[in-house]
Amino acid sequence: MNWFYVLLPIAGVHVWWPGLVILGLGVGIIGGFFGMGGAWMVTPALNVLGLPMAFAIGTDITHMAGKSLISTMRHAKFGNVDYKLALIMVFGTVGGLEIGARNIMWLERVGKIDLYVRCGYLVLLTGIAWLVFADVLKRRNKDRAARAAGRTVDQLTTGIEWYKTLQQIKIPPVVNFPRAGVRCSVWLPVAVAFFTGWLAGVLGIGGGLIRMPSLIYLIGCPTHVAVGTDLFEIAVSGLYGAATYSYKGRVELWAAFIMLIGAAVGAQIGAVATKYVKGYGIRIFFGFAVVGCDISILMKIIAATHPSLKSVLDLSATILVMGLVSLLSLFIVMKFVMGVREELAMKREAVLVA
Repeated sequence: MNWFYVLLPIAGVHVWWPGLVILGLGVGIIGGFFGMGGAWMVTPALNVLGLPMAFAIGTDITHMAGKSLISTMRHAKFGNVDYKLALIMVFGTVGGLEIGARNIMWLERVGKIDLYVRCGYLVLLTGIAWLVFADVLKRRNKDRAARAAGRTVDQLTTGIEWYKTLQQIKIPPVVNFPRAGVRCSVWLPVAVAFFTGWLAGVLGIGGGLIRMPSLIYLIGCPTHVAVGTDLFEIAVSGLYGAATYSYKGRVELWAAFIMLIGAAVGAQIGAVATKYVKGYGIRIFFGFAVVGCDISILMKIIAATHPSLKSVLDLSATILVMGLVSLLSLFIVMKFVMGVREELAMKREAVLVA
């Protein structure tokens, strides 16, 4: 039906607008919960819905900046944002963003953008999924060993602890980040930010897909602080990304606005839901989300090289991405509702006892 589609005049394509609404609401919830803009899901989804890849990247970076700012305000109330760390990382991110955006313009000119970006996503998502599940497995092995030895399980123990080695590199200046509980060379977060900023410019991700794990595994932030700090950094650097892609004529503001309406509501729910899920619970959910998105991108790559399967695989990829967003959002909302109910019940009980 024609009224289910909206014309995006800059890109010159018609897009199924209910898909934009689902993406905005769902990724708002997921982004607020995982501490990232959700662009790692939205950019492939926008491409699946019909936007050319360069427009999908620019539009998502624009949408991401506004949504991350909304999520940051909620996390700030819980004390989950290390502003000093985030502001230092902005310098690296902005430089990486500009270089990445120029790389995309070159790929678009030579006609290789879709294949290269999709392959880049495939490699990145596979690596992130391995990192998350390897960390969870190592953590469980440590817990099992502690119980076997009769020791108390340390709730702050992590599986992968690369940050302990990196924090020993004391290239001046060395800075304290009290909210994150980290002391390291200032060049460590700047280097992480530059690389994730470049990924943001090339793949259209907010950088959160790799920056949130990097804050945990490379810098040593607690999970809840990594979530809030990452969102604030995305909001600031995302504004620059939106500006540079708008200048290059690769942003569909109408699509970004439709998504942002749903995201404004979803981000509040996702941010509050982190109160009711343990740090490693967040990491496990994040890992499954990455795997699902990875499969959808693989379908698009196969569809591009096998025309006879294109219609089936394109539809399957759309269903998978939309279903993944919907199921994860539903699960997070359930955790949110259950947590609020338990909290209210405890308050009522405390009043009765008093």
